[in-house]
Amino acid sequence: MRNSFMSYRIQNLCIYIFFIIGSYLSGVQTIFAQVTPSISVPNDTLGVSADITKKTATDTLENEKTYDIVDLFKQINPINNKNKQNFSKKRSPISYLPNINYNPSIGFQIGVKAVGGVYLGDSKNTNMSVFATALNYTTKGIAVGYIFHDTYTRENKWNLKGSLHIAKMVGLDYGLGIGKDFENLSDEERVLTNPDRKRFINNYTVYGFSERVYKQLTDNLFVGTGVYFDLKRNIGTVSDSENPPMDIYNDWKGYNSIMNNNNGLMLNLQYTTRDNPNSAYKGIYSDVVLRANQTWLGSSQNALQLLTDFRKYWQLSTYRPNHVLAFWYYGSYSLGSNLGYLDLPGTGKDPYARSGRGYTNGYFKGQSFAYGELEYRFPILRNQFLSGVVFGNIQTVDDEIGSKLFKHWQPAGGAGLRVLFNKLTRTNLCIDYAFGKFGQRGLFLGLNEAF
Repeated sequence: MRNSFMSYRIQNLCIYIFFIIGSYLSGVQTIFAQVTPSISVPNDTLGVSADITKKTATDTLENEKTYDIVDLFKQINPINNKNKQNFSKKRSPISYLPNINYNPSIGFQIGVKAVGGVYLGDSKNTNMSVFATALNYTTKGIAVGYIFHDTYTRENKWNLKGSLHIAKMVGLDYGLGIGKDFENLSDEERVLTNPDRKRFINNYTVYGFSERVYKQLTDNLFVGTGVYFDLKRNIGTVSDSENPPMDIYNDWKGYNSIMNNNNGLMLNLQYTTRDNPNSAYKGIYSDVVLRANQTWLGSSQNALQLLTDFRKYWQLSTYRPNHVLAFWYYGSYSLGSNLGYLDLPGTGKDPYARSGRGYTNGYFKGQSFAYGELEYRFPILRNQFLSGVVFGNIQTVDDEIGSKLFKHWQPAGGAGLRVLFNKLTRTNLCIDYAFGKFGQRGLFLGLNEAF
């Protein structure tokens, strides 16, 4: 009885915390000393794929015992308390959240975000189809909107993934490399690698579209192809420097300083046994992507990239299923030619901009990039309403100047809380505080786990 009473008190306390942090939530992006939110839309790999969740008697029992934000609203709302059974039947797998933020650089931001999931076949042999959409606007004139879908047909015979995004963006820039000071650099190389970590601000407008089609080969194994278009316009840098890093790079690599097209074809191979895409308890997710920028499709230059994404989840307890150890490795490797400056792989440049908690997006970048993270996820309440995480990550880049891939690394780490937002889709409200080097630190808020 005492445990139940304490759980009830903690749950009611969490709803007040939820109202406070909800006003500052910015989708799945970091809000920490950034000038603007990035676009959290997959444009490089498969993104957060929807993996198969087999509906067993154990899963059904688990949902009956779990407690989420919807249950809390039902419990404290006297109107809904009169119709609890009808309320349960009306429960939706779609989660809505305000997308409100403020800082002196972007002004006041207001918007809305929705994420959801549904099965288009029997959940025993069909993956969950997921979608996400968001629209934000700020008083400084920054606007971001996107639609994303990841659809599995009956029995997983076909899988279609796509996104559409339009945004007027502002992003922080700290040059290329890993932040180390190397000897015998020219003046331009020193500006480009920026060992003093001077901050620049890049402005641009982006229009993006991608669509991929996959065919299931065997259980959990998919092969596919796709096309992507990413058009950046009105590119510029706000700086008191005559030659900021982006201008030097564009001059070296032969890119237009005010516009850039990143268009091409993809070949993908995916293997997945994850039990849930939003918060996996067990299984593997692996994805290999070959991207080829093609001038005949309108790309500014030809370029070839290999992208790898591997995630492994160990369930540490069957009694407490959300007691998990998770590992993530993400890499983007240049196989030929050069990408545009704003398209270079780096911190937070994964499909959902979740890598590198502890640093702003793009803080480290180069022609090639690799990233590893280990996260320990532990339950706090038995009904899974509240849980926690502790994590650490490292990253490395090759900037073709001084920083070498797998030779120079930068670490970060942190901890956070999880509030179960929707138990039907295992959607968590994630509240993390992380810190890195060079004074980088901040609060990271989002829906669903980072990986």
